[in-house]
Amino acid sequence: MAIDLEIAGGVATVTFNRPEARNAISLEMREQLWTIFEALAENDEVRAVILTGAGGHFCGGMDVGEMGGGGGVAWSLTKIRRLHRIARAIASLKKPTIAAVEGVCVGVGWSYALACDIVIASETARFAQIFPNIGLTPDGGAVWLLSRQIGTMRAKEIVYSGRTVRADEALDLGLILEKTEGAGLLARARALAAGFAASPTLALGMAKRQFELAATLGFEQFLEAEAAMQPLMSRTEDHHEGVAAFKEKRPPAFKGA
Repeated sequence: MAIDLEIAGGVATVTFNRPEARNAISLEMREQLWTIFEALAENDEVRAVILTGAGGHFCGGMDVGEMGGGGGVAWSLTKIRRLHRIARAIASLKKPTIAAVEGVCVGVGWSYALACDIVIASETARFAQIFPNIGLTPDGGAVWLLSRQIGTMRAKEIVYSGRTVRADEALDLGLILEKTEGAGLLARARALAAGFAASPTLALGMAKRQFELAATLGFEQFLEAEAAMQPLMSRTEDHHEGVAAFKEKRPPAFKGA
């Protein structure tokens, strides 16, 4: 498979593994990636997810060699819907997600990184919305995700120009949380993920939902939604464990339940 999956210590690592093509996403990989994230959503043993790439690059976007050709409009619509269901599966996963980016991260590959909760990058990372170079509009929710991250005007400049955004600029713009030096990227991602995996999974998933609602609801509406969430979380085993650990002055041992 061109998508690798490793699960250890509550952390799933999903790796684009097609280094000969800078991990460009083939038609086969679309199905694999969606299937993996759908399965991770149902796997209670997985409490955090890392998305990364093999061979020194994150993802070179869609495989241009598979673009064009026959199939007509209906086939083109099918292909874009498959891209979108991957973006939805990543963004809607009710578990913390971390994109660990080195080298090339362009096109829909960047969209999938942006769909993660947190992006960290090595000093080699190079981001770009390369769609103008091939006469296409962005996909994978890139415009929506970029606009939320950095505002409309900056997002337009990056999309219209198709230029490269390197790690230092990405850090300044808030497109990545932090930049790692040398070969420490995956180790840093795993350390972050391990911390999230040791946290109360249901509560983090509900907090993630709160961030989603905060983008669309007014303050009063948001408070109403929050009022339905907090009492529900107060009935979880992890909440009871957290309270007990606080009273007993010990670290909590959350189970994600």
